[in-house]
Amino acid sequence: MKVVLASGNVHKCEEIAAVLPRDIELVTQTSLGIGSVPETGLTFVENAIIKARHASSESGLAALADDSGIEVDYLRGAPGIYSARYSGDDATDAANNEKLLRELEGVPAPQRTARFQCVIVFLRHALDPTPIIASGTWAGTVLTAPRGESGFGYDPLFYVPALGQTVAELAPEEKTHRSHRGQALARLCEALGTR
Repeated sequence: MKVVLASGNVHKCEEIAAVLPRDIELVTQTSLGIGSVPETGLTFVENAIIKARHASSESGLAALADDSGIEVDYLRGAPGIYSARYSGDDATDAANNEKLLRELEGVPAPQRTARFQCVIVFLRHALDPTPIIASGTWAGTVLTAPRGESGFGYDPLFYVPALGQTVAELAPEEKTHRSHRGQALARLCEALGTR
């Protein structure tokens, strides 16, 4: 089954494709010439549904969308749903990380708790009235400087105390297995098996 991922992010596509059942061929919406849609929702769930419906409507395929981000307790859950564009509409990973570090400058380690959140939505078609919705959460803290070369987004700043490493220091397979997206995907795969 061919499924469109409501994203142009190749890293995200690779992470997701590695976990999905082998009979699902995942393609990015960008590869099909589909542009993005404004994320006007107020929650991860709303934004994921908006993106999935758009990708499915434009492609005629089943669609998968995720909305994910980092929530920092000291910042009252920010950047949250705005994680990808935290530093502006043309945000880069580096600019987002720099802004987060500025916002947390001088904040002591015990107050730098955070979590990655991920909500994944699967639609069989654009008008699917019962989308599958799966979520995952990964707790950690935000460091004062980046560490590690792997991953993307906030991975170099997100430290997982139980592992003694940042996400950017983990092997890709370990990240896929433990991450918020990995958890959500595992739940999605379980749900897909029941349909």
